[in-house]
Amino acid sequence: MPAEPYTESVLENPRSPRVRAVAKLSKRAARQETGLFLLEGPQAAREALAFAPETVLEVYATPTALEKHTDVRDAAENAGIDLQYTTEAVLDAMADTVTPQGIVAVARQSPTALKDVLAAGPRLVAICEEVRDPGNLGTIIRAADAAGADAVILTGRTVDPYNPKVVRSTTGSLFHLPVVVDLELADVVERMHETGLRVVAADVQGEDFLASRELLSEPTAWLFGNEARGLEDEALARADLALRLPIYGRAESLNLATAASVCLYETAFAQRAR
Repeated sequence: MPAEPYTESVLENPRSPRVRAVAKLSKRAARQETGLFLLEGPQAAREALAFAPETVLEVYATPTALEKHTDVRDAAENAGIDLQYTTEAVLDAMADTVTPQGIVAVARQSPTALKDVLAAGPRLVAICEEVRDPGNLGTIIRAADAAGADAVILTGRTVDPYNPKVVRSTTGSLFHLPVVVDLELADVVERMHETGLRVVAADVQGEDFLASRELLSEPTAWLFGNEARGLEDEALARADLALRLPIYGRAESLNLATAASVCLYETAFAQRAR
């Protein structure tokens, strides 16, 4: 979409071609065609401008929002990024959420190549195989970032990390660590082994977590599966080890993102203790 020079005029027409082009980025087809994606809210814009300003193409905001979030305005202007004031109606038309927070940005997708992740000598990696829920994937990326993981790798038909719901769920972590996309699990596992990482599957039929906890102090790639089905037998067979988290209370199971957070943090603890 063509960028217009910075102006203090206000974009008012929700049906304008520019507004509709931004709004289309909530759909995967438009993201695939353009290589762009949508950022909503001041936090996402702030993190993108701080950690990946070269990917941000445009920032749209209401005057009220920019008065409140002057750091976003200053960061965009300092980076020479097109900043366009809009009405609330225009923001509503652009955003994927029902109640946008007055700021929307357009950024260029920038996935990392697997070879670059491996060249850095990773010690903790999260592999997501067939994870379909955007909220779960976003939370796993956020947890991996918080635990100091070196990368998140998406395999199979895992949800697009640039889906607006995923982006919102990461709360900016999408810009903090490498995310690798569109790979086959077999290839990833082979490369993990070549790099010296043990692949550990999180599975309810696995061995007791506590019995093998000490192994997590070594370079580890956690393998997480689909929310409903877990990991297929073929995927489980590729892992070096399968572990299950104990349930001490009466809960039937743990949510995928919660379980992934525990696994990643336990590994971070073990590796740092060592």
